[in-house]
Amino acid sequence: MTFYLDAADRFSATVDATTDWSATSPCADWTAADVVAHVIDSERDFFARHDLDLGERPAGAPAQAWAAHLDAVRPYACDAAVASREFDGFFGRTTIGATLDSFYGFDLVVHGWDLGASNGRPTTFSDGDMDAMDAAFAGFGDHAYDDGVFGRPVDVPDEADRQTKLLARMGRRPRVAA
Repeated sequence: MTFYLDAADRFSATVDATTDWSATSPCADWTAADVVAHVIDSERDFFARHDLDLGERPAGAPAQAWAAHLDAVRPYACDAAVASREFDGFFGRTTIGATLDSFYGFDLVVHGWDLGASNGRPTTFSDGDMDAMDAAFAGFGDHAYDDGVFGRPVDVPDEADRQTKLLARMGRRPRVAA
């Protein structure tokens, strides 16, 4: 679960640096605050489906809510018994830990970029991020473009860098003005 926890820590840094919560994000019809709310709610839903109680949904400003949410998630994410718990996922048999790394870690990296871009500070993906995201994306197949997942790919020049191509594959326009 190392990838998830590392991504969560980096997402936290982006959350902490965000100053304009009403800024438009690269996600259609979402503000910066909406991005954080989505991450919290989607993770809470995942944990609830596995009978892991995170307590009441954190209230307050987005940064406070995210910090409280991560405080509730971290003990489960660090628990080997929880991480190794198997279940039948959308793509077959998996574990909670593998899903946190491959899907929710991916989600944190992408939405970290969205959040940073909303405030004029898009993040730079590491090679490890991009390797993990490419692997996860390959596993999604055509489901990556199901309603509510990713927008349709956007065109970028052939000479675009790897991050730009990856963002475009997810329907994001890499140059987002704050």
